[in-house]
Amino acid sequence: MSIKAMDFSLRINPSICFTQNLPKPSSKLRFLTVRCSLPLTSDDAATGLAERPWKVADARLVLEDGSIWKAKSFGASGTQVGEVVFNTSLTGYQEILTDPSYAGQFVLMTNPHIGNTGVNFDDEESRQCFLAGLVIRSLSITTSNWRCVETLGDYLAERNIMGIYDVDTRAITRRLRQDGSLIGVLSTEQSRSDEVLLEMSRSWDIVGIDLISGVTCNAPYEWVNKTKSDWDFNSNGRDQETYRVVAYDFGIKHNILRRLASYGCKITVVPSTWPAAETLKVKPDGVLFSNGPGDPSAVPYAVETVKEILGKVPVFGICMGHQLLGQALGGKTFKMKFGHHGGNHPVCNLRNGRVEISAQNHNYAVDPASLPEGVEVTHVNLNDGSCAGLAYPALNVMSLQYHPEASPGPHDSDCAFREFIGLMKSTKQAA
Repeated sequence: MSIKAMDFSLRINPSICFTQNLPKPSSKLRFLTVRCSLPLTSDDAATGLAERPWKVADARLVLEDGSIWKAKSFGASGTQVGEVVFNTSLTGYQEILTDPSYAGQFVLMTNPHIGNTGVNFDDEESRQCFLAGLVIRSLSITTSNWRCVETLGDYLAERNIMGIYDVDTRAITRRLRQDGSLIGVLSTEQSRSDEVLLEMSRSWDIVGIDLISGVTCNAPYEWVNKTKSDWDFNSNGRDQETYRVVAYDFGIKHNILRRLASYGCKITVVPSTWPAAETLKVKPDGVLFSNGPGDPSAVPYAVETVKEILGKVPVFGICMGHQLLGQALGGKTFKMKFGHHGGNHPVCNLRNGRVEISAQNHNYAVDPASLPEGVEVTHVNLNDGSCAGLAYPALNVMSLQYHPEASPGPHDSDCAFREFIGLMKSTKQAA
């Protein structure tokens, strides 16, 4: 099908243009002929115009508020629905792509330039990409990193993940901040009308959906890999004793496991539905409840598992694990307006007054007012005052709403793993 390239055209008669003061031909002079390529149409074929050398808009992002954003596609093609959230990280797009906590979501990067470092296989945070799609302002046309093995576009295409660029991400971010997270439909299919895509966005909801079952492992396995020496940090003062930890995989990131292993833990990773009785049967020194996607109220089976383990062994909850602990202790969770997504969130440790710059990725939070007596709020987010950490000393419970492993990102919160080690050590000594 022919496409009209422009609404205007420039026609030049070479016999009357640029004829004055031209140098006479010389064997020492070489002339460069430049051809501007445009898509051929029936009218333009005779003029010598050829295909355009740049990509045109071939994708749409339709939001449930009725706004339609035209863009250019990269990665996979098709039509996908998801919740649109924005991430303020300046780097680390590969870790974001492979964070299972983004299942069911389109991630919009506020940093305008994405793709310049390409992709390498050392920075994977899980076995695959779980997010619904990637929305960026500018896609780098070149890669310049010594570890790069593949371009971002090829990486997404191989994993059937859609991406769009040349869209006004700043305007969309302002809309999300004002109206809250929105459901959207991303499509490269021209056969689907805007009205059809809008109806799709308004008929789908992420609230109340169990997204954990789609990202958890299928069977238990042992994790033995530590943080590589080239990338290790905070290695001084670690306890050399080995602690047995069972980690519930609600969408766990590999670097959480690497950090635990680097602190001397022998780790068994189990599926989200693994019975609490089976966990307690192996007599672990501690249990980790990991990060994960979606609504904690949509996984009551996980809350029941947490309840059965509380008080039996020390527990550490991260992100989704923190929210599940909040519910298991009798508290409530709620959906935030647009959540926290990025590597630059300031958090205050109320116990010592220390401020940590943290990496966060969550759309739900624990309501501190709903927590029973004895449960202590240990950390608060300094941007909005929301609960960022809990402790219940009577049951050897600790949790963080954010990601202390932070790879890439700040390492301010890595001491949380040392605190978990100390909790297991003191419990073990008291037994």
